[in-house]
Amino acid sequence: MIKRYSLPEMEHIWTQENRYECWLEVELAAVRAMHELGIIPDADWETISEKADFNSESIEEIEAVTHHDVIAFLTNVAEYVGEPARWIHFGLTSSDILDTATALQLKRSGELILTELHHLAETLKLRAREHRRTICMGRSHGIHAEPTSFGLKFALWYDEAQRNVQRIQNAIDTVAVGQFSGAVGNFAHLDPRVEELACKYLDLKPVNISTQVIQRDRYAYFLAELALIGALIEKIALEIRHLQRTEVQEVEENFSPGQKGSSAMPHKRNPIVSEQLCGLSRVLRSNLSAALENIPLWHERDISHSSVERIILPDSCILVHYMLSKCCSLIDNLVVYPENMKANLELTHGLVFSQALLLHLVQRGLSRELAYAIVQSDAMECAKTGKDFKECVLVDSRITSLLPETEIRDIFNYERYLRNVDFIYKRCGII
Repeated sequence: MIKRYSLPEMEHIWTQENRYECWLEVELAAVRAMHELGIIPDADWETISEKADFNSESIEEIEAVTHHDVIAFLTNVAEYVGEPARWIHFGLTSSDILDTATALQLKRSGELILTELHHLAETLKLRAREHRRTICMGRSHGIHAEPTSFGLKFALWYDEAQRNVQRIQNAIDTVAVGQFSGAVGNFAHLDPRVEELACKYLDLKPVNISTQVIQRDRYAYFLAELALIGALIEKIALEIRHLQRTEVQEVEENFSPGQKGSSAMPHKRNPIVSEQLCGLSRVLRSNLSAALENIPLWHERDISHSSVERIILPDSCILVHYMLSKCCSLIDNLVVYPENMKANLELTHGLVFSQALLLHLVQRGLSRELAYAIVQSDAMECAKTGKDFKECVLVDSRITSLLPETEIRDIFNYERYLRNVDFIYKRCGII
C-alpha cells in the first residue's frame, strides 16, 4: 500500500514556525561544517548545538524594530546561545539562509506531492482495468467520431501522470540545492568547503554558482511542473464535466446523501468538484507566470522576487497537494453509466461505422476518393432522414456489388474498436 501524507503535514511545511525551524537547521549545518573544518572551537560548537533555539513571538517583536526578519531571528537565537552565537551566520548573508531553507521546504513539499501523484496514478490504473471492455463513444470537436474503450480515457490520464512523476522528481532535484557563499556569492569570507559539508548535512546539493541568491529559474521550473500537474487534473475534470451533462450523462460525480445541488432547483446534481478543480488550475498557471517574472533581477540581487514567493510557493504546493487529493477521490468514487454509453453509441443509427466501411471499399479496389464519396452520400442521407445507416448501405448497389451482405453486417460490429486495447494497455504498463 502506498503511504499517504495528510494535508496538514503539507500545510505545516509552510507555517512561519517551520520556516524558522528550517532557518535554524541551515544555520546549524553551517556551524557544524565550520567546526568540522577547525574554524569553530569544540566548546562553542557544543554550546551552539545544545542551546540553539528560537521563539516566534520574540522574533516578531524584534522584527517590528529591525524591519529585517533574518536579523530578528539571529538576535533571538543569540539570546538562547550566549557568547558562542558569534559564530552563527559567520561569513554568510541572509539569502544563504533564506534560499537554502526554501530549498528544504520545496524538497519536502515536492516529496509529499510525489506521493499523492503516485496515488492518483494507481487510482487511474484501477479504473482503467475496470473499464477496459466498456465501450463508449469517442468524440472529436465534441462530435461523435468512433467507438472506443472507456478505459482508454483512464489509461491516457495514467500515462500522463507517469510523465508527471518523472518531471516532479526532476523538479525536486532542481530546487534541492543550497548555497553558503556570502553577500555576492564569491566566498569572500568563507571556505567553499563549508558549503559542501553543510549541504551534505542537509541532503542538498551545492549550487555550481550563485549571486546573492539561488537563481530563480529553478523555482520557475518547479512551479511549471506543478502547473502541468494542475493541467492534467483539469483535463480529467473537464472530461467528467462534459460527460456528466444531461444530454450525455455517461458519468456522474458521487452525490452523497443529504447533498444539495441548487438553492432553487431540487433536482440538480452538479459536477462541483470538477468545476472547482478546473478553476484552481488557473491559479497554478498564474503563479507560474509570476515565477517566470522573478527570474531576471537587478545585478547580483534585488528583493522584487521575495514578496511574490511568500505567496506563490506555499500556495502552489499546498494547492497542488489538495487538488491531487480531491482528484483521487473524484476518480475513485466516479459513477459510470455503461448503459447510457451504449444508448449514445446508437444515437446516429450506425454512422460511426463509416470509416470501417470506407476502408473495406478501398480494400476491394475503389480509389479512396470514390469510396469516400459513396459512403458520405449514404451517411448524409441517413443523418438527414434518421434512417439506419446499415440498412441504407445494404440497398446501395454501389456497395453491395463489391461487398457481400455478411461482410457488410460484420462491419457494423463494435468489437473491432476494442481488439487492440490490450496492446495499448501493455504499452502503458497497465497490464
